[in-house]
Amino acid sequence: MKIQEIHIYGFGQLNNTVIKDLSDFQVFYGENEAGKSTIMAFIHGILFGFPTKQTSELRYVPKNGSNYGGKLRICFDDFGIATIERIRGKASGDVTVTLEDGTTGDEELLKQLLGNMDKGLFQAIFSFNLHGLQNIHQMKGDELGKFLFSTGTLGTERLAKTEAELQKELEARFKPSGKKPVVNEKLKALHELSSDLKKAAAKNQGYVALVSDKERIYKEIEDISHTLQDVKSEVEKLNEWQKIHSLVKEERWIHTEIKLLGENTFPARGIERIEKLNQLIYPYNAQISSLLERITQLKKEVAVIQPETQLLADESQLLSALDQIPIYEQLTLEKQQYELKLADLEERISIINEKLHLPLREEEVLTINTNIYMKNQVEQAARKKQKLLEVKQDLEEKFREEKNSLEELERKVSFAETHMIPAHERARLEQLISEENEKRKIEYEFKAVQDKKEYYHHTHEQDKKTLAAINKQKQIQFLTIGVLLLFLSLYGLYTRQWILLAFGVLGSLLIGFFLSKNHNRKNDTKITQALSQLLEDEKRLLQLLERYKNSDIPALQEKLKQDHYWKEQYQLLKIKLEQQQTQYEKVIRKFEEWELEEAENKELILKLSSELRIPEYIAHSFFLEAFQLIEQYKLIGREKKNSLARLEHINLEQADIAERITSYAKQYLGDKVSDLSKAGYLLRNKLKDEHGKLIKIQEKQGKLDDLEADLNQIKLEQAHLITEKKKLLEEANVEEEEAFYELGKKFEAKLKLIERLEDISKQVQYSFLKEHEIERLLQIHNVEERLIHYQDEIETLSSRLIELQERQAAANYQIQILEEGGTYSELLHYYKQQKFELEEAAKEWSVYSLAQTILTKTVEKYKNVHLPRMLAKAEEYLYFLTDEQYERIHLKQSGTGFLIERSDHTLFEANELSQATTEQVYVSIRLALATTLYEKYRFPIIIDDSFVNFDANRTKKVLELLTTLRTNQILFFTCHTHLLPYFQTENVQYLHKGNVEVIS
Repeated sequence: MKIQEIHIYGFGQLNNTVIKDLSDFQVFYGENEAGKSTIMAFIHGILFGFPTKQTSELRYVPKNGSNYGGKLRICFDDFGIATIERIRGKASGDVTVTLEDGTTGDEELLKQLLGNMDKGLFQAIFSFNLHGLQNIHQMKGDELGKFLFSTGTLGTERLAKTEAELQKELEARFKPSGKKPVVNEKLKALHELSSDLKKAAAKNQGYVALVSDKERIYKEIEDISHTLQDVKSEVEKLNEWQKIHSLVKEERWIHTEIKLLGENTFPARGIERIEKLNQLIYPYNAQISSLLERITQLKKEVAVIQPETQLLADESQLLSALDQIPIYEQLTLEKQQYELKLADLEERISIINEKLHLPLREEEVLTINTNIYMKNQVEQAARKKQKLLEVKQDLEEKFREEKNSLEELERKVSFAETHMIPAHERARLEQLISEENEKRKIEYEFKAVQDKKEYYHHTHEQDKKTLAAINKQKQIQFLTIGVLLLFLSLYGLYTRQWILLAFGVLGSLLIGFFLSKNHNRKNDTKITQALSQLLEDEKRLLQLLERYKNSDIPALQEKLKQDHYWKEQYQLLKIKLEQQQTQYEKVIRKFEEWELEEAENKELILKLSSELRIPEYIAHSFFLEAFQLIEQYKLIGREKKNSLARLEHINLEQADIAERITSYAKQYLGDKVSDLSKAGYLLRNKLKDEHGKLIKIQEKQGKLDDLEADLNQIKLEQAHLITEKKKLLEEANVEEEEAFYELGKKFEAKLKLIERLEDISKQVQYSFLKEHEIERLLQIHNVEERLIHYQDEIETLSSRLIELQERQAAANYQIQILEEGGTYSELLHYYKQQKFELEEAAKEWSVYSLAQTILTKTVEKYKNVHLPRMLAKAEEYLYFLTDEQYERIHLKQSGTGFLIERSDHTLFEANELSQATTEQVYVSIRLALATTLYEKYRFPIIIDDSFVNFDANRTKKVLELLTTLRTNQILFFTCHTHLLPYFQTENVQYLHKGNVEVIS
């Protein structure tokens, strides 16, 4: 099915819009509100009806009052081209379908064209948009797997939603360990009521006994009622028997009489039939005598007339010979024509001989082989010769072109080679440029040296300041300690404690030593050495920089760049030159091949000309013409030969005709007649006379035959009547008519008994008594006594029944008083009401449970029967879309959902995949569903911006996949310009606010 044309009268914002020549992969591009969704909804509306006012779908009724509707022109595989028009009308619009053979129809014909596909299934399988992919993004966990499984069955998430809704309804009604579901609450309430009811019943003493007595009375009433019904039934049977017993006994007597009469057979209406046969047999004797006299008279008259039998016997040969006389005259004219024709043929042969100049006799020319095979060889050789001449011209032209191109490329190669720098010069320039790089390196190193020098100066100054502060602090500390030691020494000297004196003096000396020591000298030496080394490096680097001061590096780089350009050009031209050289050599080889073919064809022409006896000088220039002349020569020669044969045949035919006429004239006319026409005339008259005699004899013979036929017929009829009479006697198994009549009387008596038996059976059959009951009643002799006994029994049972009914009413009344007395009756009523509500809720739960079970079994059947073929195709699509990263889609062993297998054989749940990969799985399943399970419905696949979340590579892959779907037309709607380069320009329809155009 392919949509070829869309004509929108009025639909949404589109008015009087026509889109023609839709391709197999048709793209509709337009910005938002340009009409893409409107066109998509229009296609759905025309095929399946406009949305009604009761639905939530947009109806797209035009606001400007234009005609609502339009038409589609569609090509169907089985029905050809059909036009489907739908306009405003009943709820879904009035549709008219017109086939290309003129057949028109309405919704029924449209359903036949669409294979009874409905709108919901079409949108689920063949029409999908961004909403399906957005649903994937909003799902979590196991929901995603169920959604993908549902998509693989119905094309949408309806299966997953239905399954979830059924589970929700079941759980809302009952859970094994739940408290809030309806059934759980009612079970709990009923259990509590049952306990309360038992407590209330215990308070009503005697209630159980009354109920038991009531049930016993009810059972006894039921037994008596059954017994009473049986007795009344037996009374009815006895009354019926009193009515029919005389008829039954008469029926038994008639059966006995019929057995006594025996089973002798007698023909139906036997006596009447035998009397009638006797009446018919006697008149035939007089008719037979009369016919015999008339037959004898006719035989005498026939003997008087006798025709010439030999002439009549030879009539066919004679007439055949006479009919040849006009042929004889025609042959004379034909003979003259052939003689003229032979002269013309001789002239044509002479002309061909002048053209060919073949040194051959006519017989030899006719033996030359000019069959279809030889003619085909000659024509092929001639065509090949002409073709070789044309090929030669083409090769010469191509040789000149390739040679000129080769020379031009050689000049360009020489020109590029002259502009290239010699290798040693290029090496020198590259050395200079590399030295420039060295210069930059030295400049960088020079700057680094200056930075280090500055750093050392700064560090040295900072160390000086820090060290001065530290020395000052140490001097204060040491002076303080020195003063203390001095006091200690003086105290030792004063007290003559020499140890204190020695300790004080030694401590003072040590403090003096530390104060005099310079701790910064070593550090200053290191910094001085580093600075001197940096000054030497700076001087060395300045000298190196002076060496590179005068080099012009940009000019050298430009020169090398030009050389690189010419070098690339030279390499490119060399490749082209090699390719051109190859082309040139190909032309040379083709020349050589042409020469071989030309030599082979020349050899073939010489061989064929030798077989055809054509001279070589003629074969080289006029081979086909010479062959055609030889064919003409042979054709004319055969025609000449046929003409000569025909002339000879004419002479033989004329001689044969003359001989036959002459012989018949001598035999039947006697006189010798030389003129064939006169002889024929006389023979025809003679034959006419003999025919007159024959006609008279035939007339009399006809009458004679009629009389004999009548005689035979009468004899046959008489014999038939006699035979019928014998058959009647045989049927009755008698030989004489008297015995036949005796047996007839017995048979009539038996028939009367049978008629009476039938009357009795008709009366008895209306009785309701069955056969076994009649046999039982026949054994009863005292029916009246039996009836009186049953009447007494009925009265006794009726009295007992009335007594029990009164006791039952009394028991019911006492129970009612107890139940109406308070809590027990109310609890009992409430208990029964709650029990009824529980049963209703359980029924409702069982309905949903059964629906879930049916759905599960249906899903399992689908998984085992239909789904594998769809999954195989989905795996193929997924393998392609994911660049061979994911290769298999597995069904879960239980429940619904899929497992996706990666190329390294790792299995993933649907929710474990990335968003983009999940969308690819969804697209694979949707497309596989359309191309496998629904492949017989070759409907267009309608896609509305479903791949906007894909990156460039995924978008490219999915569009490549769509182009492989050859069996379905693709209608692709998009508002994204970056997708347009993937499509051919002529397949893109551009939408501009209600207008459609194709930009080529």
